[in-house]
Amino acid sequence: MSKAVKGMMIAEIRQHLGETRDLLVLNTSKLDGVRDNTMRLALQKKGIRFLQVKNSLARRALAETSSVSLDHCLDGPSTLVWGGEDVVGLSKEIAQWVKKFNKLEVKGGTVDGQAIDAAGFDSLSKSPGRLELLSQISGLILSPGARLSAALLGPGGKVSGQVKTLADKEEEAAPAA
Repeated sequence: MSKAVKGMMIAEIRQHLGETRDLLVLNTSKLDGVRDNTMRLALQKKGIRFLQVKNSLARRALAETSSVSLDHCLDGPSTLVWGGEDVVGLSKEIAQWVKKFNKLEVKGGTVDGQAIDAAGFDSLSKSPGRLELLSQISGLILSPGARLSAALLGPGGKVSGQVKTLADKEEEAAPAA
């Protein structure tokens, strides 16, 4: 392959990746065509993109676009995967497919510009996603206000309940006219 063709392929890889800092490297070579296409089409509907790459060209393209080296996972057949809601959502989706197809292998990747290996991917796929973290944070933010309102309404509720009980007793005790 000539240098000009390699240069065009590297430019194409860089164009596909853009400013992506979160990506995973998979080995999909052991999957048959039907399973591979099924997985790709299902994930494509969720905004997840795939790019089968030659390792040497991927190394060059990634060296020019990011400061992270993926040399630890760019050996053998490699497919770059990126996109989706966030990197945790991406890893959870891929983890589901790894469970479904035992032959699918996660080699590693990058998360926010830092390299991860297969063990890092496993822990990432089990961590809470963006929406889960936002709901936890909003719960923590609203918690003191909810406690304060409960503390303020609690005694008032007790007093109103006692007044109502006394009023009901007086109505029962009063003779019917």
